[in-house]
Parts: sequence; structure tokens; C-alpha cells
Amino acid sequence: MKTFTKIIATSAAVVALFFTTSANAQSQKLGIGIIGGIPTSDAYSVALGADLRYQFDVDKQLSIPVTAGYTHFVGKEIGDSGLNYADFGYIPVKVGAKYFFNESGAGVYGLAELGAGFGTKSGSGTSFVYSPALGYAWSNGLDLGLKYEGLARDGGSTGYVGLRLAYGFSL
Repeated sequence: MKTFTKIIATSAAVVALFFTTSANAQSQKLGIGIIGGIPTSDAYSVALGADLRYQFDVDKQLSIPVTAGYTHFVGKEIGDSGLNYADFGYIPVKVGAKYFFNESGAGVYGLAELGAGFGTKSGSGTSFVYSPALGYAWSNGLDLGLKYEGLARDGGSTGYVGLRLAYGFSL
């Protein structure tokens, strides 16, 4: 029950942040991305995913992104047994800060996001998700980022290093 209460409290704080930020935002963007990565756990061979990112621009250099999507880890074969580790899928829901190092609001940026990862299989539960990234956004809407996404739950953790290719457009 404690975890559920924390999720509700965090969600309420995030919603309040969105409403206060959107009232002052200069512009808003929506990005659609695909992700491919290399898992940090020996149990998985590849991480694949897709996401939507809604971004509130506070000014030209600072944005507040809200990201949700789906990520799937493909299980590796266990030794030479012919058996595979189970695949794992989750729905990450994150909020963060994106800072462009150029005053134009394009070019190189740093991104940090925190949130929750909701497992898609029965009994897989909810994990804490954190995701730092460095990327490059072109003024035509293309965005390429190198990221790490980690999941932590019950003393265990996994994650992946990946590339996110996205296209964003103004709303």
C-alpha cells in the first residue's frame, strides 16, 4: 500500500507542475520517438521501445518534458539449454528537465527524467525509472539522443544504454 500511496502523491505533484508550467510556457511540442538499446543485464539481448514526449518550453533553453511509452527487453538464451530468460516489458511515465546549451533552443542538450515504470506482465509491479541523456535537436524537428534508462525495484535493478530517434513538432 505504501508504494501505491507514493505513486498517487507523485502523480498529483506532477499534474500540479504541468498546470502551473503550461500557463507560463512559451510553446509546446509533441515528439514521437523510437528507441533501440543494449541492456545492462545479462538476461536480455536487446531493448526496443517507442515513446511520446510532450514538452513545455519555459524559455528557449529550458523545457519540461513529460514522456510515456513502451519498452521491451528481449530475453537471452540460458547457456546452451535452449531455454530463454523471460521477456520483460514496461510502460515508463517520466517527467524531467531538458536544457539546450545553445541559446537558440536547438543543438546539443542535456536531459534528466524521473518517473515510474509499470510492468506489463502480471506480478511484475512498478519500478522507479531514471533516465539521463545527451542529444542533438535540429530546428526542423529531428532529434537524436544517447540515453541510459535504469529501473530499480526491491533492491534489484536493470537498464539499457540506447539511441532515441524522434521527430518533434510544435502544437
